[in-house]
Amino acid sequence: MERSPGGNSRPTSETLIPISIEPVALSDIEGAATWFESQRPGLGTEFILELDHSIERVGTNPEAFAQVYRVFRRALLRRFPYALYFTYESDLIRVTQFCISTAHQSSYHHV
Repeated sequence: MERSPGGNSRPTSETLIPISIEPVALSDIEGAATWFESQRPGLGTEFILELDHSIERVGTNPEAFAQVYRVFRRALLRRFPYALYFTYESDLIRVTQFCISTAHQSSYHHV
């Protein structure tokens, strides 16, 4: 996962709005990637690639994601049963939580 030298912001060439990942969310992401890698070599990398894709979607169009509680929006990963919870202001997207999601359990197939 790309991070700027000074912190957790992750702008890319396609990202219109800078993204900051809170330390607790980053820790959960790293734990999930480690777990997936322990299940099958390469799966942790696939997980990070999917996460990067979701972060890029959030960065390019945060308003496409519905507010789920007050100012919090949710982005579901497509292949893995996880969700990013974030806030959006005009100049910054802040990922505050990263956790297992039951929102798409019925369509989830083991990876």
